[in-house]
Amino acid sequence: MSALQKLQEKIEEWRADHEALKVQNRDLKSQLASVASSQNDQESIIAELQNEVEKCTSQEATIEALQRELEEKDAEIEKIIAQVETLLA
Repeated sequence: MSALQKLQEKIEEWRADHEALKVQNRDLKSQLASVASSQNDQESIIAELQNEVEKCTSQEATIEALQRELEEKDAEIEKIIAQVETLLA
């Protein structure tokens, strides 16, 4: 085998390797884009969840305030009922 034939074979191997690397590169770019998209989706979901947590926390505070107010009103009603019963007796 002549040196020219060996060189041509080597060049063909390099071409094949180059094509394989191009395919691998394209696949890796696709995977990277998918991961980036997935990460963006996760960040969006996390932000939404944080907003929901803030809403829930605010609602819990409102519920607690309303429960305290209800307890106060119940106590006032009980006093009024006791006063009415005293007046009626």
